Amino acid sequence: MACAGCTVGSKDNGAPSGCQSKGSCASGSCNRLNTFDWLTTMEIEDVDPFQVVEVSFKNGSRKAFYFNQPYTRASTGDMVVVDTQAGCDVGRISLSGELVRLQMRKKRVSQDGYFPKVIRKANERDLEKLDEVRNSEKETMIRARAIARSLNLNMKIGDVEYQGDGKKLRSTTPPMAGWTFGSLSGSLPRILK
Repeated sequence: MACAGCTVGSKDNGAPSGCQSKGSCASGSCNRLNTFDWLTTMEIEDVDPFQVVEVSFKNGSRKAFYFNQPYTRASTGDMVVVDTQAGCDVGRISLSGELVRLQMRKKRVSQDGYFPKVIRKANERDLEKLDEVRNSEKETMIRARAIARSLNLNMKIGDVEYQGDGKKLRSTTPPMAGWTFGSLSGSLPRILK
């Protein structure tokens, strides 16, 4: 059986093509944005811990950096609730400590900039709400594609993702010429509620 978030593809026997581990990846998943926090497995005490963490959403399809407040005590692998412009979202901490500093340098993100905050560890209610909105994403994507087709827009909608609290919808579209986003953005929120 392949990993739940495997984007590498699978063979006839169900093994992911990428790591050949039959769904039990040592790094947690098989996707192109995957990172493995190998420093957390070592018993090294960090005197001055780096407070920024990398949080991944929807099995690693999107990642961002957040300020991990000391009172949260969240570490790599924990599901957390993070602050966003339009409410809250739920994700998993994929990197913490010095590896985040290296990842930020690799992605050319300034360490002195503003980072949204990790509010708290996710509780059972947060995870239930996340599961509920994740289950409605496929239906929403089909409806969004139908709306785009009915507006005669030459566009493809590759994926949709609800924010963890269900208040915001993010769609992924490859760049296309010949359509305006205004006609679609006016229709989608009204129809998809």
